[in-house]
Amino acid sequence: MNLREKLAANKFVVTVELDPPKTLNLDKILTEVNSANFRKIVEAVNVTDCPLAKLRMSPIALSHIIQEKIGLEAIFHITCRDRNLLGLQAELLGASALGVKNILALTGDPPEVGDYIMATGVYDVDSIGLVKMVNKLNNGYEYGENKLKDKTDFFIGIAVNPTAQDLTKEIKRFEEKVSAGANFVQTQPIYDMGLLERFLKLTAHINIPKIIGIMPLKSYKMVEYLNNNLPGIFVPPGVKERMKGKDVEEGIKISQELIGKIHKFKEVAGIHIFPLRDMNLVCRLLN
Repeated sequence: MNLREKLAANKFVVTVELDPPKTLNLDKILTEVNSANFRKIVEAVNVTDCPLAKLRMSPIALSHIIQEKIGLEAIFHITCRDRNLLGLQAELLGASALGVKNILALTGDPPEVGDYIMATGVYDVDSIGLVKMVNKLNNGYEYGENKLKDKTDFFIGIAVNPTAQDLTKEIKRFEEKVSAGANFVQTQPIYDMGLLERFLKLTAHINIPKIIGIMPLKSYKMVEYLNNNLPGIFVPPGVKERMKGKDVEEGIKISQELIGKIHKFKEVAGIHIFPLRDMNLVCRLLN
């Protein structure tokens, strides 16, 4: 069964975030995702698209290589930052021809946060418009309404933040993405079960598989960074206190407890792990 089929069958899935390298050597990444323990646990890897606007290998190319050489499904990220309407559609047709069918449609971090502040952010569409574009291709039409000879078959994923400061606005955009044709959602990391429960209740009417983000904390310094620099991620005081003077081992325990609680929500389709480029952390977390 592929990822689409597993989610349709209500199988609890595990996906993992993977940042492509800024190098041509893929030996380390391919070895990590092909380990026996990793393959037992993980259904698919998310291959990011120049995250934080920093140069990385093409996510479509790496997704294709992982699927062809390893046989592990990939979910490639595609952002609106770097490509105009023509470029986005060209990339999508190429991905479909390469057999890379799982996609996460994102607006993308602006260039000014990354290494190329002189780069131009395109943003002909945002993530909602991108979902509409992919859905049109799935139905055999260009974004400009011209009919294509073939239809793509993308399984369209989107992102949502359950702890967004303006949750009403976040849920409205979530609804618009689903109306545009999204098939599943992966969330930003969550550390507060109360906030997750509230989010699930408020989105009970949105009937697509919801995969919940988990990012193990590695230090108290990391907690402070998240709270001070990423306003969309909320680490509650109790978790913050537990990480004082502790390292990743305590972070793993906290994440394992969160996963145990997440399993109890029937609305949840799986977990999405942000290992922060430490693939061994995935096996330590879920063994």
